[in-house]
Formats: sequence, C-alpha cells, structure tokens
Amino acid sequence: MNRRLTAIVEREGDGYVALCPEVDVASQGDTVAEARDNLAEALTLFFETASVGEVGRRLRSEVYVTHVEVAVG
Repeated sequence: MNRRLTAIVEREGDGYVALCPEVDVASQGDTVAEARDNLAEALTLFFETASVGEVGRRLRSEVYVTHVEVAVG
C-alpha cells in the first residue's frame, strides 16, 4: 500500500533538510532532489522497521502547509 506524505525541504547551510511532518522523520542532501530522495528512503525504512504501535503514535492524519503574513522588525 502506498501513502502520499508531505515533504518540507529547507536550505540549511550548504545543503538541504527534508522533513515529513506526518511522522516526524527527516533527512538531508546536497540538493533539493537528493534531500527528497533521502527522505523517501528514510520513510521507507521507518515503515519497514517501526512497530504498528509506533506508526500509530507518530502518524498524523492531517497536516496543513500554508502561509501566514506577519510584521517583521
């Protein structure tokens, strides 16, 4: 069974960090694509090795990614 998950990728220093907020799994890479691919691999390993209880505790069914506007400075 496949499940579509969220990947949030941010620049950090000279590379990129990718986070999946649904299960709080992260990875990194030198490029956006590499960080995303490494996150997919980390998620695969998580789902292969985590117990059903662990997946149930960590898996969030709803995650919203949106923008907010605030005054700065």
